[in-house]
This record gives sequence, structure tokens and C-alpha cells, in this order.
Amino acid sequence: MKPILTVDDSPSMRMMLRASLMRAGYTVVEAEDGRAALEWLETNEPAAVITDLTMPHLDGFGLISALRAQPRLSGVPVLVLTTESDPDKKARARAVGATGWIVKPFDPEKLKTVLRRVVH
Repeated sequence: MKPILTVDDSPSMRMMLRASLMRAGYTVVEAEDGRAALEWLETNEPAAVITDLTMPHLDGFGLISALRAQPRLSGVPVLVLTTESDPDKKARARAVGATGWIVKPFDPEKLKTVLRRVVH
């Protein structure tokens, strides 16, 4: 099975995601920002991407836009995991191609349920 790519500038958040996802049976690859994620995506294809919105170098909106612009990756599910609950940001994330939205702090069971729905 392809890995889940987690993208967050917080090492502790990446660690929590990795622990939850590995317990659920997924393989995890981590990137600290959108730019690092795109470098990995040049030669790899994930089962899904879980990304924060607010990050240095390339934010979540930029990452999702760049991912959706690549035909090879256009169908990869992208979940936004953020502290943001602003409806305008949700709409913007949807507009650039986000598949779903999860608010931090996340519930590992809900995350697992959402992933089961979007990863094929």
C-alpha cells in the first residue's frame, strides 16, 4: 500500500499523526512544509496527503494547488488538518482541491474513519 504523506511544520504534530496512522496500519512519510512535500511527490505517489495550512516556504493552499496541477497526482485525496475553522479558508481549501477538513486537535478514530472513506 502507498504511504500517507503528512505535511506540518510542527514536529510534535507530525509525531502524533505518525503514531495514529501507524496504529491504524498505514505507512507514513513526513514533510515539514509544502516545498519538502513537493520534492518528495516528484518521484513518489501517496495514498493520501494530510496537510496543515499555515507553514513556512509553501503553505497548504500552495501545496494543494501544485498537487492538483499535476495530472499524475490530481486524484490523490488531500485532507487539511488545521486549527483554522474559518469558513472562508474552508471554502478556499475546497476551491484549490482539498478533499476534506479536520480540525486540530484531531481524534485518531475520526481520522481513521475519514481515511478509510477516501483512500482506495
